[in-house]
Amino acid sequence: MSFLHKSVKSDKEVDMKQELPNVHIIATGGTISGIGANRLDYTQYSDTGNRYTIEQLIGRIPEVQNIANLTYENLLATGSTNITPIDWLVIAERANTLLQEGIDGIVITHGTATLEETAYFLNLTVKSNKPVVLTGAMRPPSSMSTDADINLLDAIRIASSKNASNMGVMGVLNNQIHSAREIIKMNTLRVDTFQSNDLGFLGFVDSDGQVIFYRNSTKTHTYQSEFSTQGLNQLPRVDIVVAYSGGDGLLIEAVKKNESQGLILAGFGSGTLPTVMKDSALQLVKDGIPVVLASRSIMGRIVLTEKFRDEGFITCDNLSPQKARILLMLSLLQTSDTQKIRDLFEKY
Repeated sequence: MSFLHKSVKSDKEVDMKQELPNVHIIATGGTISGIGANRLDYTQYSDTGNRYTIEQLIGRIPEVQNIANLTYENLLATGSTNITPIDWLVIAERANTLLQEGIDGIVITHGTATLEETAYFLNLTVKSNKPVVLTGAMRPPSSMSTDADINLLDAIRIASSKNASNMGVMGVLNNQIHSAREIIKMNTLRVDTFQSNDLGFLGFVDSDGQVIFYRNSTKTHTYQSEFSTQGLNQLPRVDIVVAYSGGDGLLIEAVKKNESQGLILAGFGSGTLPTVMKDSALQLVKDGIPVVLASRSIMGRIVLTEKFRDEGFITCDNLSPQKARILLMLSLLQTSDTQKIRDLFEKY
């Protein structure tokens, strides 16, 4: 399915410098484009209904003129709380088209609420080894001490860097470069909210503007991935249920009634569940609905024990519940076989 969009470009873009890389920016909305009521408006800026265009945001960082030739577009204009799987497909299709046309790197501006989810989806569906970098802001450009300008500048630096090839999709905020697979939002308001937990970030953009990497992501991604969005206009429905003290089977039964094609169960610690909740999950497995065990805990992996294997569960390795959902959605496009899905979770 094709998705229409309107590119927004500046007349200044005709003055391309041949020695510089060509970077395209896809704007999708979020705090990075927000305009608050005053300089201390850090939380209710969306209420004003006003936004910066990507052209205006680029105009705030004239330093980019010596880093890259920029083209840009406002593809979406929404807070990332309202980003949907359909939007993922739109962004992925646009990114793949641009990368095939000869763009050297892509920057995607995005709300921070679900940046990690869009990043991981693209990490599995973008068919290129060129840099694709997502960035956003915790403080809108209109606020005191905004992080919008430096985050956008750093993202452009990374998308322009030859060092960033073959690294998979990345997220950059607070000068730190994170793998799309590991990045997670850890704090509601602080500018250092994004972390990579157990594994640490990939590298950083230093004070001299250098893009430095100290590790890479060893899991399969981007051009190595077998997943494709070509021809898709929707994804299988997969829901997430979180375990809690006294939890029963009510929510799991609702998932079945809602005709979900898969379930992510965020259990306690190593994936354990209240007995009643587990009984309902086992019934889903018997009914042929894949159930992936994840954890409420932020760090660590879920081990595929003999018991979990015998019960028919799939385990998520160290993926967060929200990223396990994305991988299961894409896996279901290929197979509903439990062992084959287990293999995909081990690979990605």
